[in-house]
Amino acid sequence: MQLYKPNFWNLRKNIFSIIFLPLSFIFLIFIYFRRKIVKKTKFNIPIICVGNIYVGGTGKTPLTINIAKELAKRGKKPAIVRKYYKSHKDEHNMILENYDHLILDKKRKLAINKAIDNKFDAVILDDGFQDYKIKKDLNILCFNSNQLIGNGFVFPSGPLREDLSSIKNVNIVVINGEKNKEFERKILDINNNLKIYYSNYKPLNIEDLKDKKLLAVSGIGNPENFFKILKDNDLNLQKTLIYPDHYQFNKYEIQKIIDMADKQNYQIVMTEKDYYKIKDFNFKKIRYLRIELELQKKDEIIKNILKIYD
Repeated sequence: MQLYKPNFWNLRKNIFSIIFLPLSFIFLIFIYFRRKIVKKTKFNIPIICVGNIYVGGTGKTPLTINIAKELAKRGKKPAIVRKYYKSHKDEHNMILENYDHLILDKKRKLAINKAIDNKFDAVILDDGFQDYKIKKDLNILCFNSNQLIGNGFVFPSGPLREDLSSIKNVNIVVINGEKNKEFERKILDINNNLKIYYSNYKPLNIEDLKDKKLLAVSGIGNPENFFKILKDNDLNLQKTLIYPDHYQFNKYEIQKIIDMADKQNYQIVMTEKDYYKIKDFNFKKIRYLRIELELQKKDEIIKNILKIYD
């Protein structure tokens, strides 16, 4: 789904949130009965789910890759499983650039069975917290400190895919960005067994972008997070172009952006995820921000994850 995030999703008191509340209530009822009715399948392989409840980017895929690589370093053989969406090829390519074992299928259950058939010793679901058909052994929920839960309402009144109470089914929360003690208290009141950790993005090629006037192009769920990284690293961000999440650029569109940038002497910069959408066009004038996810207390996180093998 290509989605522009409405501004009112971050505003607690807004007329649009109130207008959409009846629809959100129906959505909540649907989720409640779906949880109750759906039969969960238990697999004979550990299932780690890296998910979110906030619509759009919260850093699930970079965290999934990080966990898979760390488990592999410790002699394990996990497979990353994703539900196949034609419009998500950018994320598929990004995973494969960083980790060899990605299994895709239109049904996650079939992808998990493929992992079992191929002798993997665990599955890491990149997304799938809302797939109630699968019994997970460990649930990891991702948040970004810039958005957290927005206005706190469920879709369409707000940005949540389900109510915050669902956190009672979560083992680990990873917040990308700054510490937030108030939010920690809020979620610990729901589930006091939660383990809360933090991560941050470390840019790897900032020097390549310094002393340039930047035009940032973004087709991700929360583009403001990308722009913030650029600004926080004192880069000269002159202009931004925002497209819907998972937007599929065509060659003609990109050429028009390049022509516009050339007239203003701008250097175009994209996220790595967006760059993979246009990589085959072979445009030489476009750069992307390479980032590395750094996990605070990484060894402790991986130690807790490894318990599912016991």
